[in-house]
Amino acid sequence: MFPTITAGLDGSPESMAAADWAAGEARRRGLTLRLVHAGEWQPDTVTPHTPLGGPGPPQRHWGDRVLRDAEAQVRLRHPDLRIVGEQIANEPVAALLGAANGSEMLVIGSRGLSAVAGFLVGSVALGVVGRATRPVVLVRAGEPDGTAQPADPSTTTTATGTATATATATATGTETATIPAPPRHVVLGLDLNSPGDAVIGFAFEAAAVRQSALRVVHGWYLPAYYSFGTADLAVNQDVGGELAEQKRTALADALRPWREKFPGVRVTAQAVIGRASHHLVDSARGAGLVVIGRRTRTSAIGAHIGSVTHAVMHHAAAPVAVVPHD
Repeated sequence: MFPTITAGLDGSPESMAAADWAAGEARRRGLTLRLVHAGEWQPDTVTPHTPLGGPGPPQRHWGDRVLRDAEAQVRLRHPDLRIVGEQIANEPVAALLGAANGSEMLVIGSRGLSAVAGFLVGSVALGVVGRATRPVVLVRAGEPDGTAQPADPSTTTTATGTATATATATATGTETATIPAPPRHVVLGLDLNSPGDAVIGFAFEAAAVRQSALRVVHGWYLPAYYSFGTADLAVNQDVGGELAEQKRTALADALRPWREKFPGVRVTAQAVIGRASHHLVDSARGAGLVVIGRRTRTSAIGAHIGSVTHAVMHHAAAPVAVVPHD
């Protein structure tokens, strides 16, 4: 295991959400939180104060302020966490890729498409995800760290981010005990044609450190020639049933060694007909984390991000971990 979890900062609310999520993950895993700021990275929405029309503060001063502010906010929720900060004098993608090396994972912010669901993945995030050799987690502003279910009116959030039932006074003046809310589940999108041990292992470990359930989703299609014509409908249904059973068996076989390695993780596995990205986006609702894989290959125009990974990155209503694998 690498000793740090790294969060990339640019001064935006999204990057602050990424730092807070990374802090929760570092605390769960007993690791150091590393906050980094690229020397040339500054969000378009932030304009440094320029007194009397003179030159703005040097970029390094801006980066120092971003790092100080982020550390101060993180320490409010995680006072005992070891935190280190670093400025990297490089353009954002190269700086973040370099920072990811030697880290358990890199966490960066993405802008939400709406208040309900989805990401707007910018060029920096796409450039990092497409070329990183370590897992990259995308977090949007307002996203909880995945430790608990969304709170209802009878719950409150503690300093550690765990939702607990609110203590209420009884007629005798005593307070009821707080009851921890269950952790939010982890979703794994698994391609049986290229499962990737790194992807499966990351998902199981994420569920284990959260003490949460793991939901595994594999999407598949019937061969096109089974969907044409009605004369052989009964035959097609039989063949479709056989193929579905084969998929369920293959999924169980792929997960068996990981179930044995992580016996405490409750696993639900589904082999479902249809586009995998649609099923994963649907499964992300209420999840604490969605884990998907990315093949470490390049196309003629550079780094390649598959269609399923791309869709989930943009539309999942939960933090998304993209794990590279061979």
